[in-house]
Amino acid sequence: MVEENNFRVLVVDDDSVVRKIHEMMLSKHGMEVWLAENGKAAVDLHEAGARFNLILMDLETPIMNGREATRQLRAMGVDSAIVGVTSCTSELEQRNFMAAGLNDCVSKPLSIHKIASFLPFTNTKNVITHGCTSSSSNSNRIDNEST
Repeated sequence: MVEENNFRVLVVDDDSVVRKIHEMMLSKHGMEVWLAENGKAAVDLHEAGARFNLILMDLETPIMNGREATRQLRAMGVDSAIVGVTSCTSELEQRNFMAAGLNDCVSKPLSIHKIASFLPFTNTKNVITHGCTSSSSNSNRIDNEST
């Protein structure tokens, strides 16, 4: 796991507006925020050696959904806290998502209060934001559409 004084959060969501809102909310509290458009990008980041204290995983993402990404991350030995973030109101869907290996599952819209038990709040270092998408050639991003 990553040291607490360098608290890193991976936001996995296919909606760019949601990613930006979550990034701003977390950055405001001094966290280092990384972004991924889908579950495959999250898995690829971990395969490349990236590590996070917290992963906020959307259920419904293209290429690889959050449930499958969570299963793969746990199979890889990732011990980060993974919190499912979903607009799905079905109790069965949420239970199935939890069964993939989540630590918790919260409904959208996300708020700091919903994930407070996973956050340090003592971090005051400057925020560094990174990205990982499936459509950009930026060196900090992973292109999953070509794989």
